[in-house]
Amino acid sequence: MERKDVAEKYKWRIGDVFPGDEAWEEAFAALENSLDLGKYRGTLHTAENILAYFKAEEKFTTEFLQVYLYAFLKHDEDVRETKYASYLGKVMSLNTRLAAETSFSTPELTALDDETLENFRKDPRFKDYDYMLTRLIARKKYVLSEKEERILALTGEAMEVPHDVFEMLDNAELDLPTMEYEGKEIKLSHGMYSVIVNGKDRAKRKEVYEKYYSAYKKILGTLAATYFGNVKTDIFYKEARGFKSCIDRALFDEDVERSVYDNLVNCVNKGAPVMHRYMATRKKVMGLGEMYMYDIYPSLVEDAELKLSYEEAYELVLKGLSPLGEEYLGLLKKGRDEGWIDVCETEGKKSGAYSICMYDSHPYVLLNYQRTTHDVFTIAHEMGHSLHSWYSNKNQPFVKSDYTIFVAEVASTVNEVLLLKYLLAETKDEKLKKYLLNYFMDMVRTTLFRQTQFAEFEEKAHAMAEAGEPLNKDNLSAVYLELNRKYYGDAVVHDDNIAIEWARIPHFYRSFYVYKYATGITAAICIANRILKEGESAVKDYKKFLSGGCSTDPVSLLKIAGADLTKEETFESAMNEFKSALEQFEALS
Repeated sequence: MERKDVAEKYKWRIGDVFPGDEAWEEAFAALENSLDLGKYRGTLHTAENILAYFKAEEKFTTEFLQVYLYAFLKHDEDVRETKYASYLGKVMSLNTRLAAETSFSTPELTALDDETLENFRKDPRFKDYDYMLTRLIARKKYVLSEKEERILALTGEAMEVPHDVFEMLDNAELDLPTMEYEGKEIKLSHGMYSVIVNGKDRAKRKEVYEKYYSAYKKILGTLAATYFGNVKTDIFYKEARGFKSCIDRALFDEDVERSVYDNLVNCVNKGAPVMHRYMATRKKVMGLGEMYMYDIYPSLVEDAELKLSYEEAYELVLKGLSPLGEEYLGLLKKGRDEGWIDVCETEGKKSGAYSICMYDSHPYVLLNYQRTTHDVFTIAHEMGHSLHSWYSNKNQPFVKSDYTIFVAEVASTVNEVLLLKYLLAETKDEKLKKYLLNYFMDMVRTTLFRQTQFAEFEEKAHAMAEAGEPLNKDNLSAVYLELNRKYYGDAVVHDDNIAIEWARIPHFYRSFYVYKYATGITAAICIANRILKEGESAVKDYKKFLSGGCSTDPVSLLKIAGADLTKEETFESAMNEFKSALEQFEALS
């Protein structure tokens, strides 16, 4: 389908950002010519000058984000359109200029003594910047001299080489073989691997699994050296700034307590027997003598999809999210009716789904809606992101409006959990109920258990390197295989293919990122259960969290909503939900 054939009600309204290309070009040119923040260099030592700089930077940034948003959305409507790729390129070049123009600010501010910064923090004029200044004071002990900071800044591009090499190997030079699939000879890709390994045909799952990993085995030594380079980069920055460990540095940057990470790993480890039981149940339901890792992906319940039109799906989402109250539902309807969402798959349109929102605009959601259960949940998920942004932007000043990555998946997952529980409560169709229970168990498996397994691998690999042990394909594979056995148990055959799964995970090049998926779903399950149990009071607290932006540390914001990640009970609650779903599934099997 071409975009011109799509009804306007199914398109997002980019005209709400700029009425057209001419207006965008005028705004961009004016913005480009107004970049003069460098004039504040050397002046950031009085309250008046600092406030003037903060206000000037905010003004430029909010205007910049609008030109970025328009270019980004227009590009994704049709990625083949070179005009909007050019727009996006111009915006990114301006962003580079902005970073260079403002690079002086942090060194100048951290050069001020703690007492001065603390006085600024308490000054009512700095109310919007109090948390930022709190973090600046905490960061001071890790900030080096201006000359040393410049050297560290100059290393940035070189330190990206391990990531760049992995991207090149994984996306361009990995020698993936061909195979026959659905009567055609196909060249394997990452996307096709996912399609086939999730499919019904076990012989094809086995074939694609073995062929896929055979390609990685050919370059495993190179991938091990590349990952070791990434870990050594983390160690370099840890040593340079004086952190005790790489993980401590990562957690400090997010203002997250170490107890949160430790609670996650400890509680998921304690919950591993339930995952082993799920694997045994899966093996039994599938009727397998031996179950391999390529058998853990297909749904255990076939032909139970929710095949709904977009309108029907959206109405179902509204019903499922009704516990969040009339205001929340009103915003969901507003988004549907007032051009927040681009619904249909069209030629050249960006694939997948996302939500994006800038401070001076309403949210925008990209969908490629199909009549599947997954796409129904995608509506709930992306609108969760959107309303999180809407509440934060409405209730916070610009500098505090952008919530951190640590909490970014919470609101979206709360919506998914509420929708799932609504469907389970309402459906009388036993087959659909089993399908939904399986859907939830696999959501928990992939987001809570799998991401924690990844986090443990990262922690162990970094600890080995920090202790002076070189990382290679043998010791990395041995660590990963041991973890796979611990997480999935004896019902699964742990072969030499799964031992090298570490070599294909892109997120390992954003060290200590994956655990946030696991803490996110844990918090979401806890919050959704509280909303269903306590009603209005829990919704009120949840909206405080949604409205919090980055006004304080993310763990404290989640506590407001009732998810205290510093306590093991929160993680145990999520584990109990998984266990309950498994028990219900087993009772129906």
